[in-house]
Amino acid sequence: MVPLARGDVFELGCGGGINQGFYDPATVTSLSGIDPHEKLLAGAREAARERGWAADLRQGVGEDIPFADSAFDTVVCTFTLCSVADPARVLAEMRRILRPGGQALFLEHGRAPDADVARWQDRIEPVWKRLAGGCHLTRPIGSAFRGAGFEVEPLGQGYLPKAPKFAMWNEWGAARRPSV
Repeated sequence: MVPLARGDVFELGCGGGINQGFYDPATVTSLSGIDPHEKLLAGAREAARERGWAADLRQGVGEDIPFADSAFDTVVCTFTLCSVADPARVLAEMRRILRPGGQALFLEHGRAPDADVARWQDRIEPVWKRLAGGCHLTRPIGSAFRGAGFEVEPLGQGYLPKAPKFAMWNEWGAARRPSV
């Protein structure tokens, strides 16, 4: 998903800069992002310096993104929505900072479509959240973007191989902010 980013890019949960190696410097005009963890941000800032990018990476949370309305062409969100406190508020913030016609590229794990797996997710999630830094197993993905007013183009979905199904239902796609 990350190589599809274009123009002025914002990364939600930019962490230690892991995604930076996947951005295409020929199509990314600027890179900004937030992460709540200062230690991880130090790694992201160092990765940007090594690539020669003047990135604006700030400490913050997705419920209160410290950037102006309509500031970005692309928002990148990978494996982040599972652990935010208020996903609806985060999606509203993502929509706010996107320019009309802009896209949110996402790769997220969440609620499985299979009833048996979803029941296991419901059972395991209370303990999982404590063990995995607040990660929720049962959050919807594509439907959450649609509910926040995005036009969603699903690009793929499925269980990651060689991993327990309860933790590995993934969806990826592009969620566009309508132009009007």
